[in-house]
This record gives sequence, C-alpha cells and structure tokens, in this order.
Amino acid sequence: MARTDARGGPRTRARIAEIAAGLFHERGFDAVTVAEVARAAGVSSVTVFKHFPRKEDLFLDRSADAAGLLRAAVRDRAPGTDALDALHAAARRLLDERHPLSGLNDRSVPFFRTVAGSPALLARAREIAAELQAVLAGELDRDPAFDGDATLLAAFFIAGYGAVLVETARRLVAGDPRDAVLADHRARFDRLFTALRTGVAPAPNDR
Repeated sequence: MARTDARGGPRTRARIAEIAAGLFHERGFDAVTVAEVARAAGVSSVTVFKHFPRKEDLFLDRSADAAGLLRAAVRDRAPGTDALDALHAAARRLLDERHPLSGLNDRSVPFFRTVAGSPALLARAREIAAELQAVLAGELDRDPAFDGDATLLAAFFIAGYGAVLVETARRLVAGDPRDAVLADHRARFDRLFTALRTGVAPAPNDR
C-alpha cells in the first residue's frame, strides 16, 4: 500500500515532481499514469492531485514560479526603474543562473524532448503562456508608473520569450554546440527587448 505523507508540504511536492519527471523522461509523458507516479513516490493518488490538479502540472510544475517572477519584476523594481528594464534584468538573471525557466539548465534537453513528444504537454504549455500573459498584463495595468500598452507589452513579451526558448530547445536537442547556443540565446533576448522598447513600451525619457 502506498504511504501517504501526512506533511503534504513543499518537500512532498518536490519529491513527487522529481519522481514524476524521471518516469516521464524514461517512458514518455503519455505512457505514465498518475497512479504509477503515486506508487513510485510512496503517496496516494489523492496526495498527488492535492499538489498537482492536472497530470500535466506534474511536469510543467514551474508556472507558479514564473508568475511570481513576473510579479516581482514589476512590483519590486527600484524606484525610477522602468518596468521593461526590470523584466530584462530578471530574464538575464535566469540566464546567468541557468535557472530551469531560462531553458539552459542541465536538465533542459530531456525536458524539451519530453514536452515535444506529448501533445498534452504542448497544449498545457500554450495554456500556461496565456495565463502568464494575463498575469503580466494585470501587473502592468495596475502599476501607476507604467504608461505603455500593458496588454500589447505582455503579449509580445511572453510570445517573444517563448520563441527564443523554442529555438534554443530545437538547437540543443539537435546537438548544436552548447556555447554557441548560449551566445545566440543571449543575443536573441537582447534583440527581443530592443524590439519591445521601440515597439510597445515608452522610452525611459518619455515617462
């Protein structure tokens, strides 16, 4: 019988996600059931669903982290700092730290392969992108210091970020030299923010 972890806290959630990721990488997302994940983690299926309401969220489990980073970039920026500059700085930090959300973590290649092999994960990834776009647009819209087009900036930022990640994923999975991919990844992000600055965000001296 599966052992239910009474704590049900962050450690349990992290353990379930780690075990699920291993199973999904090994066998493919669609071939693994939630019940199998629960057995391997030593918890009940009820406990799994308590932490992850959808099976897809077992693998795409960083959407809350991404939303939190977007909120923090806008809300917690230093006085006088432009919102777009704050978002750019946040993206650079993720890249420098090789954070999983940067697409350049050591586990990024198996992650990308698993997502690409599952229509369900691809569909959920698109849903998450839409959710993050709404989060960012809402934060910008509520920010009295931002006087650009919040809806357009959020849409272009999320779409652009996703486009850079997809190209980076394609090259990493294809086996392109990692250093070259990293350099191109950074350059494409810089071009993205230049385009956002000139297209949909007010210039700093126009605020």
